[in-house]
Amino acid sequence: MDDTDLIARLRAGLPEEAILTDPGITGSYANDMASFCEAGTPAVVVLPRTVEQVQHVMRTATELRVPVVPQGARTGLSGAANASDGCIVLSLVKMDRIIEINPVDRIAVVEPGVINAVLSRAVNAYGLYYPPDPSSWEQCSIGGNIGTASGGLCCVKYGVTAEYVLGLDVVLADGRLLTTGRRTAKGVAGYDLTRLFVGSEGSLGIVVRAVLALKPEPPQQLALAAEFPSVAAACEAVCEIMARGHAPSLLELMDRTSVRAVNDMAKMGLPDSTEALLLAAFDTPDPAVDLAALGELCTAAGATQVVPAETAAESDMLLQARRLTLTALERVKGTTMIDDVCVPRSQLAAMLEGTAAIAGKYGLTIGVCAHAGDGNTHPTVCFDAADADESRRARESFDAIMALGLELGGTITGEHGVGVLKKEWLARELGPVGVELQRGIKDVFDPLGLLNPGKLF
Repeated sequence: MDDTDLIARLRAGLPEEAILTDPGITGSYANDMASFCEAGTPAVVVLPRTVEQVQHVMRTATELRVPVVPQGARTGLSGAANASDGCIVLSLVKMDRIIEINPVDRIAVVEPGVINAVLSRAVNAYGLYYPPDPSSWEQCSIGGNIGTASGGLCCVKYGVTAEYVLGLDVVLADGRLLTTGRRTAKGVAGYDLTRLFVGSEGSLGIVVRAVLALKPEPPQQLALAAEFPSVAAACEAVCEIMARGHAPSLLELMDRTSVRAVNDMAKMGLPDSTEALLLAAFDTPDPAVDLAALGELCTAAGATQVVPAETAAESDMLLQARRLTLTALERVKGTTMIDDVCVPRSQLAAMLEGTAAIAGKYGLTIGVCAHAGDGNTHPTVCFDAADADESRRARESFDAIMALGLELGGTITGEHGVGVLKKEWLARELGPVGVELQRGIKDVFDPLGLLNPGKLF
């Protein structure tokens, strides 16, 4: 097919400024932030502003049999937003309206291009709270969060994106508009198609509107930092905290490599003897009491120092180390691969100790930070991308980490998605029957295979 015909068809239903054809510009839309993920060359980039414009794009794509790759802010880490050769890149960043915030029904209705942090601040003005908070919340979009079922630091108490998506408007591959779900607090009518789209990485349809659940804004949280002489001791503390029924709003863990990388970059003065740093916070009515109880559990598990904050400002200072982790690890070698393996909490120590062994086997620096409260680990492989042998070892170690996670009863991704990076591993996790059924679902929604081809399977 001639790209000229495709672009002419698109122009029939789109304003000129919504269509990008200059290869110097369209090439910048080829990929997200993942390493080791192939990306093709798009034929055109389209930036619609309305549902009708999205429908026109999909009808055109279906008529001409052109693949479509939907994109948000491209902060993803699995290659799910990477272009394929000759595709239409459908960037939804211009659909960025907050349509409604309803404090009675406790919902927000938004377009997919709304930035997570923008929505969070908007609902705060009503005394409400949108909990999902990926680390990239200042850049990532709600549509992207829905596509990859994103998580964040608060998941230990509040859960992931899927738990806040009540309903969706979705443009299907043939251009029809599907409405799923509800605006009500309860609803169980029919199959749960809303959940099916959450985490589907744009492979089933294009999300153009979302109804999101909100919660009352909690009190300001207070944090605590606890230093441990071993990863095993820190993980024992995590298990005790959860077993005793505590509900922290944040429970994060950093291993020795991560702590030292942050120390080297930010001169935070953490002791070189720290083998693991546990960060916890509560947003309860009396967080100081909860922090004291948690501190006692940490001490009993072997913590060498426990430092509770007394003010919000002190809490922010304690949590700064966690926020700087990725930036600090990027400075170690210049390039990182961030894994996203989630294991049962009871297997957290085995996961971190196994990752350290993998780092030794492959002669690499691998730092681990984890959403410890829900078992979601982020082993970060540091390597020199210009060194072919080191790059090979980095990829092999990445795979070894995923294999370890599955052996421990975990999953290959807790919040980053599958995309290109992990599709081989998705097949291993699901098994042949699971893959067959999921491909069957894909065929129902996208019989021509035009939506985000090459992702997931």
